[in-house]
Amino acid sequence: MNTTLITGVCPHDCPDTCAWQVTVDDAGRALDLGGHPDHPVTQGRLCGKVDRYLERTYHPARLTTPLRRVGPKGSGEFAAVGWEEAIREIATRLSGIIDQFGPEAVLPYSYAGTMGILQGEGMASRFFNRMGASKLAYTICAEAGVAGATYTLGRNMGMAPADFAHAELILLWGTNTLTSNMHLWPFVQQARKKGARVLVIDPARTRTARAADEWIPIRPGTDGALALALMHVLVTEDLIDHDYVERYTVGFPELAERAKQYPPAWAEAITGIPAAIIRAIAHDYAKAEPAAIRINYGLQRHAGGGMAVRNITCLPALAGHWRHRGGGILLSTSGSFHLDYDSLQRPDLRARPARTLNMIHLGEALSLDPAHIAAAHHHPRPIDPLPDPAAAGPPVKALIVYNSNPAAVAPDQAAVLAGLRRPDLFTVVLEQFQTDTADFADYLLPATTQLEHWDILKPYGHHYLALNRPAIAPVGQSRPNSAIFRGLAAALGYDDPCFAEPDEAILRQFVASQTHPTLQGITWQRLCDQGFARLHLPDPYLPFAAGNFPTPSGKCEFFSARAQADGYDPLPTWTPPISLPASPAEEEALLQCISPPAHNFLNSSFTQVDRLRGREGEPLLFIHPQDAAPRGIVEGMRVCVGNEFGEVALAAHLSPDILPGVMLTHGIWWRKLSPDGRNINQVTPRGQADMGGGALFYDVRVWVQPLQPA
Repeated sequence: MNTTLITGVCPHDCPDTCAWQVTVDDAGRALDLGGHPDHPVTQGRLCGKVDRYLERTYHPARLTTPLRRVGPKGSGEFAAVGWEEAIREIATRLSGIIDQFGPEAVLPYSYAGTMGILQGEGMASRFFNRMGASKLAYTICAEAGVAGATYTLGRNMGMAPADFAHAELILLWGTNTLTSNMHLWPFVQQARKKGARVLVIDPARTRTARAADEWIPIRPGTDGALALALMHVLVTEDLIDHDYVERYTVGFPELAERAKQYPPAWAEAITGIPAAIIRAIAHDYAKAEPAAIRINYGLQRHAGGGMAVRNITCLPALAGHWRHRGGGILLSTSGSFHLDYDSLQRPDLRARPARTLNMIHLGEALSLDPAHIAAAHHHPRPIDPLPDPAAAGPPVKALIVYNSNPAAVAPDQAAVLAGLRRPDLFTVVLEQFQTDTADFADYLLPATTQLEHWDILKPYGHHYLALNRPAIAPVGQSRPNSAIFRGLAAALGYDDPCFAEPDEAILRQFVASQTHPTLQGITWQRLCDQGFARLHLPDPYLPFAAGNFPTPSGKCEFFSARAQADGYDPLPTWTPPISLPASPAEEEALLQCISPPAHNFLNSSFTQVDRLRGREGEPLLFIHPQDAAPRGIVEGMRVCVGNEFGEVALAAHLSPDILPGVMLTHGIWWRKLSPDGRNINQVTPRGQADMGGGALFYDVRVWVQPLQPA
């Protein structure tokens, strides 16, 4: 038997964006999939989830034919329908809605089910721009942290992951690296072999914390307070790099005065970290040659998330760590990719401006109440007003979901489900599996997996752009997102030439249209030959060793005039989460709830893979014995977790690996695969973070009690 090796890239929402190789036989069936051995970050290894990707592609529950709803909404009852008929009927319904209510009555809903630039928001953006549909603010994951980092650094950019190998001290702050960024760990280990210490700052003793040198437990949402206390020690004990601060920063005198307000004793009362440990971390951080910080997006999913990231991103400049290889901070590398998307997404096709709705407010967006629709409008800064309800625009009459599963992943789950059940809401879902959201569809259209289509992936955890070639033909009648939107465009009479362009030609033109110096030398042929290509950056890449911050001042901005103009304090400050107990009575009655990623799932993807779901077991509540005892909770007991938004049942697991006062459950289980048909997003609030309109997934107060027998 002859086989062919096809190079591709993982499409999922993970910073590692692994290059892979697919072994395909003469019959066109994929036999094996493994990490690309020549990729400098992947280094031949895939995570335990993506290593099972063929099980996902060939899963017996894979959607392979278009379906039309035949039962009540939410019942998941469908009958097969042909592609031509489905596309024609969908176009007819959309045309009627647009004629009666206007194009803004159509809402696209998507996120990072694929991170590909074409199958993600490429052809879809062309389609919705041409239609004039409502726009969606992609806030569910990272926006608060991106905004906070940008006020300090200018763009969401930082260290190269390989340079962690050159650090003397590594702070893994709010990141479970072994679960959500495993390809950084080998570089961390290289540093440890040379004597580096690794500290993990996290409310839970995660896999990563157990593998590190020290776990620093911290109350959820208080990372910004810890950063301020570290600044206090650096400033008041004169542990800063004066030369770096003088040359390459703005606002140090004001910051120094502000930092005096936040001594370690103040932070101890908020974070739960003893003042002596805070002081020791600051000293170790200042004297390390150099120190590296890895932060992730979990620590910004609370009401003060943007300011917390702003505070933390000030630290490397204060200590001068940006000067050195192995020094600095990494939240994301996405800001290093200066990609021009206009030729791909075609914003010029939009005839008039349209409202933008915040995806975390989907429940309100799907309401028929104008006041709720107004509240769903995107307002990422204090200076951004909400519209009067009378000017909020039409109710959402059509919802087109792709690359997302909002019935499982969106906050305020009860409101989202109420909206999806509306009889007058026309819902189309593009999917690979019959997810929780798919159960509410009027039409369910089968989409291809990454093995079956063309795409280009921009990572956010390293600097290698990657090409994905289709390795196999589409399974059954599945089609790429690009082909589905191309078909809908034709059925709606959109005859613009851009809707006739094939996928490979679109991607080739996208690569050719890039003009930024960092893309120099990245050609279509090079991507075809190698599969991936590093940005045109110096090696080693020390982005801010000599300043050159992409801020308005060109320096690291401790004082940000832009933040001030946007309605924020121009200096780092303390913005508390809403879930911190306001009184001793509240502290005794309620717990802070966090829901970080499960080791074997990726958001709500891979939940349907039996082997991976088996590894997770069932949805668990991790609770400290100190919190379990007064509630009468024992190991394995079914408990109810609830607040004003909803309730969910979980099995209790008592563990000292979670901070007292905190409960943890791993996400994101599909509702239909959870014992009581609900998941933890029953209790996540509809509010938003201080910056970017981001979500509050880790800023939740709940009561926990034994589940009463029925």
